[in-house]
Parts: sequence; C-alpha cells; structure tokens
Amino acid sequence: MRIPFELAETLAVVVDEGTMDAAARRLHITPSAVSQRLKALEEQLGRLVLVRSKPVRPTEAGASVIRLARQMALLEHDALAELGADATEAVVTSVPLAVNADSLATWFLEPLARLAGRHPVVFDLHRDDQDFTAGLLESGTVMGAVTSRAAPVAGCRSSPLGAMRYEAVATPAYAERWLGGDRKAALAEAPLVDFDRRDDLQNEWLAAQGVDPTRPPRHYVPASNDFATAVRRGLGWAMLPRFQSDDALERGDLVLLGGPAADVALYWQQWNLRSPLLDAIADEIIAEGRRVLAPER
Repeated sequence: MRIPFELAETLAVVVDEGTMDAAARRLHITPSAVSQRLKALEEQLGRLVLVRSKPVRPTEAGASVIRLARQMALLEHDALAELGADATEAVVTSVPLAVNADSLATWFLEPLARLAGRHPVVFDLHRDDQDFTAGLLESGTVMGAVTSRAAPVAGCRSSPLGAMRYEAVATPAYAERWLGGDRKAALAEAPLVDFDRRDDLQNEWLAAQGVDPTRPPRHYVPASNDFATAVRRGLGWAMLPRFQSDDALERGDLVLLGGPAADVALYWQQWNLRSPLLDAIADEIIAEGRRVLAPER
C-alpha cells in the first residue's frame, strides 16, 4: 500500500484549516477536488480518515496520515536545502509546535524569531497547558512541544529545558484590604485569579497554607498577559512567573505573599526524526530555555 503525498497533504491542510472550503482556498483547488482527494485516500486505506464535524477532526487513522504528511514536508524542505535551493525560491515550510501560555507570553518567541530569520519557515503555534501539550505530539498535530512530561512520547525524544518558577503575588492595596489579621481565614475569603479551570497552581499554594482551595472566590482570565494584568490591577492574587512579576515587584506595584514557590519543570519533546530543520529548531529552543529558565531543583 502506498499513500500519495498529495492526498496526505490535503488531509493535513483540511484538518489545519477546519473546513474543506478553507482548505480548498489554501490549496488553490475547488472544494469538490478536496472532497475527491479525501474520498480517494479513504478508499485506498479502506477506512475513514476524517470526522466531518465543525471543525473537522481526524480519526485515529487520519492522525497517522497527517503525521506522515508533516514528516514528508519536513524531509522535502531538508532535501531542497541540501540541493542548494535559493532562499528566495525555497518552499516555505509550516512547522506546527505546541507551547504553554506562560512560555509563549515570555521567552518562547525569541528563538523562533531567530530561526525565521535564517530558514524559510513559518510556525503554527498551538497553545495549551503544559500538562496537555504532549497529547498534540501523540496525535501528530505538532512536530514539537514544550511540555511538563519528561518521559518521551512514543516516537519522540525529550530534553530538559529548566523550570518556570511561580510565586504568589498581589498589589499592596489588595494585600492591605484582603489579607490583614488572621492570614488563614483571610485567604479563604480573598478573591484570586485562575487562568482556567485546569489551573492548579493557586490551589496547591492554598493547600500548602492550610486553606481549603474550594473556599475562595475566583476570577478566570484565560490569556497569560491578561492574567498578569488582572493581578496588577488588583482583581486578586495569583502565582506569577518571575518573567511577569520582577519589574512590578522592583517598583513596588506588587508584593510577595510568601509561602513556597512552585517550580514547573519543562521539557522540549519533538519527533525522533533526523532533520536538519527540526534539529535547528530544537537547538534554538533548548538553548533559550536553559538560558532563561530556573535550574530544576
């Protein structure tokens, strides 16, 4: 059995774009042609590759084909580079990567900017919690991911980056209003800020203070920079990485609330595929992570 690259690529584009119409525009063909290619692929494999939902999503078989399509595109890029393709003529390769929100908002874009200046590449970034980005590698959605998972995903290799260190902070006015007197009782009533309902950092800090984490009221602000802004505006206290709190702490706009810091160990995982482009991406991201993140304790 052979899987034609054109059919595999079409499936990957359909999943990336979410609809057949959007995929047709990107591929410069008609929606009917997209549908025919997918039908041909499914007939050749003898199984469905796509769930026709909104947006569409791949089946387990489809995820395997998408992974193949991305690997072939990467190898094509590397082959053209070895053949000395002129940079102005080289096909721009799209590289999907997964990253947690706080890394994306602080240190992750700097190495990508350096890479984009040296290679004909664009990045398709998928943002998710560091505990869940590894799943995007497993499904073939991305080629590499910043993750809290140390053990390599099947077919991938893992490298330590360092730790993102979080500390509990609030504005002086907030601390004066909410956290005077009996500290434990105050924390049970003081509003806090969570990123989303999977964010456990504040709960873990409260538990370490002997406070029931289900007690305090909470704001949900699901964007890293806006999350930090919410704390600086006094909506509540929260665990912020030093990247986002250092300047405000130095100016006195924020104060530390004490208690234990939380270190979230981060790892770079990527496909275990020997590719000069993928290796260059790994080298830049790993070097930057180890430069700016705290050493693991």
